[in-house]
Amino acid sequence: MTEPIDDLVVHRYAYSGRVRLHYVENASARPGAPVVLLLHGFPEFWYAWRHQIAALGEAGYRVVAPDLRGYGQSDKPKGVDAYQIERLTDDVQALIAALGEARVSVVGHDWGGLVAWWHAMRHRDSVRTLSVLNCPHPAHQDRMRSDLDQVRRSMYMLFFQLPKLPERRLLRGDRDHVRTVLQSEPSTPGAFTDADIDRYAAALDPASATAALNYYRAYLRRGGDLRTQLRPHDIPTQVIWATGDVHLGSEYANPPSRWVWDVRVERLEGYSHWVQSDAAAEVNRRLLAFLPALD
Repeated sequence: MTEPIDDLVVHRYAYSGRVRLHYVENASARPGAPVVLLLHGFPEFWYAWRHQIAALGEAGYRVVAPDLRGYGQSDKPKGVDAYQIERLTDDVQALIAALGEARVSVVGHDWGGLVAWWHAMRHRDSVRTLSVLNCPHPAHQDRMRSDLDQVRRSMYMLFFQLPKLPERRLLRGDRDHVRTVLQSEPSTPGAFTDADIDRYAAALDPASATAALNYYRAYLRRGGDLRTQLRPHDIPTQVIWATGDVHLGSEYANPPSRWVWDVRVERLEGYSHWVQSDAAAEVNRRLLAFLPALD
């Protein structure tokens, strides 16, 4: 980026039912430009896409990055049920409508990737292309639960099911846990600057911490009914998978062909879970090669 990201975006709001969603879009967006919707993960907010907003905006796309419900400047409804996957995908659909669009390209990372997978199944007509970064397709869930190595990698998700203790850990000190993760996991020096980490830490207030944890609580408490809601689609799909992810095994990069019929999987060797920051230039290059062509 040649300019600070805050100088490149405008802040706006949309509504999904009674929930107000905050989002940013590139100030340079031209009318009629194809929309790319960027969905962040845990424990992030729109700023997770700073490198992509700049690069995709410069290329000519209208780039929109919301704070998912519970995060950043979006509303933080109380209760675990407020974070069921259906409500998260309905938020995305409401935002697309508020943008005045019928179809957009959806890009998601981590939890944003899971929302993107489910949105493509529940609202497929609104998705022009789908790009998912380091998030397995939901059909892998049963296999992952019986994979001892993956269970070990995912023990933090079980910890997150406990009341109150996970919040205390996330909020301890100066958000020490978040700072340690962002400083230690990426393979590229400077993937997160001190200023970046300060922004992540500042965004994680008590209400956001509980909301973020409620994503895990709502999803993991669901039983077989989620399996019955899986639907196949032929949306052009791109999976970008950083193989150095300590949280997710690379064997889950490929979505099952039964559910995703048109997919390309692109592996980035050695980079971390935080791939859009750790390998920003490479992620941008691959997204630009896959997204719908500009007029």
